[in-house]
Amino acid sequence: MRLTGHKKTLEGQKTMKNLVRISLCFTAAVGFATADDVTDWNRITLDRLLGPPAVGAPLAQRPAAMVQAAVFDAVNGIARRYTPVHVLPGAAPGASKRAAAVQAAYAILIRLFPGQTAVLAQKRALSLAAIAADREEAEDQSIERGIEWGQTVADAIWAWRSTDGSSTVLPPFTGGLAPGEWRPTPPSFAPGLAPQLAQETPWAIPSPSRFRPGGPPALTSDRYTADYNEVMSLGAANSATRSADQTLYAHFWQSASPVDFWDPVATSLSTARDFSLLENARLLAYLNLALADAVTGCWDAKYTYVSWRPVTAIQLGDMDGNPDTVADPAWAPLITTPPFPEYPSAHSCVSGAAGRVLSAYFGDNTQFSVTSDGMPGVSRSFSSFTAALDEVKNARIVGGIHFRSACEDGQGLGVAVADYILRHSLVRIPDDGNEQSDR
Repeated sequence: MRLTGHKKTLEGQKTMKNLVRISLCFTAAVGFATADDVTDWNRITLDRLLGPPAVGAPLAQRPAAMVQAAVFDAVNGIARRYTPVHVLPGAAPGASKRAAAVQAAYAILIRLFPGQTAVLAQKRALSLAAIAADREEAEDQSIERGIEWGQTVADAIWAWRSTDGSSTVLPPFTGGLAPGEWRPTPPSFAPGLAPQLAQETPWAIPSPSRFRPGGPPALTSDRYTADYNEVMSLGAANSATRSADQTLYAHFWQSASPVDFWDPVATSLSTARDFSLLENARLLAYLNLALADAVTGCWDAKYTYVSWRPVTAIQLGDMDGNPDTVADPAWAPLITTPPFPEYPSAHSCVSGAAGRVLSAYFGDNTQFSVTSDGMPGVSRSFSSFTAALDEVKNARIVGGIHFRSACEDGQGLGVAVADYILRHSLVRIPDDGNEQSDR
């Protein structure tokens, strides 16, 4: 059996008997229990992004979107229920959706992380063995057709996104020295991170600038004064006004990438509601496309407005022309300032998009908890997505790395991105009589 773009042969192809044997061996050795192939490979993706080496924010959103786009188009290309992310349905009749999902995720991940091929191949073998052991799936032809289709989709997604501009190398960005203008910040004084993201081709929104916010407040405005004094007090490393819980959640929301927070929330809620394979694939595609496009829109705005960070603004407060902003040359933030312009807040952009997608699925007043691989044992619990997004905004302020205007406008950008994607992408198509079950 031949596969396009994958050494022309199926890696690790086994007979059904051998797949079942592997399944039994793995089960006995590690007590493996699968929840859903889509959510399993989402977890594998997140683990890979955690490293080593770790793929940190904002760069983690693109590979996560690549995996989830491929998984959705692979499953949907067999189920034929929704418009695709990119690849039109074309699977052979009877192809296994589960095998297609596994192969699509695997084929993207080994290209993103070639050094992890052996580990990922073991996980793929385990997943395929579990499919083969399932009496409802145990047909050689069905699994082989699913693998072939998953590979076809992954090849197409990879080719498409290989020209999205994400790998463009631009000159180092160092901003400027005018009042209000971003310049490298301590302690590393590194140039602006990943300026090419501002020009990256979006996944689903029309352009990076489609939802660009209006810009930071004028340095002499009352709004800027209020923002300045708030972060100066609450966000200082030695703040006497910040509470212990505020300090905790400032570090918590800084401890991982947004995808590491929000994808597990999505899968925990969908598991509790017994989502089907296709439903999980669509939810995670929506979520990760929104996260990725929110980053692109955010970076467009960051590198358009090039706004200075609080650490610069407060140390140089006597240069902004505002008599109500008192300079403190020794001021330092609680959290190390990331190396890129301030406005709008990236975490607020991305979390705003995530919260909007999840509230559309589960309702805003949904109770849930968020954990972080970067702070094991710490959990934040919320009664609504609105409450969680409010904490995200506040975390950046009490962490000393953002003004409130950047957080509020960033969240608005993320919400707008998610709303657009929910309206225009992965939409239900009329029943043509060829649909398969969601399971």
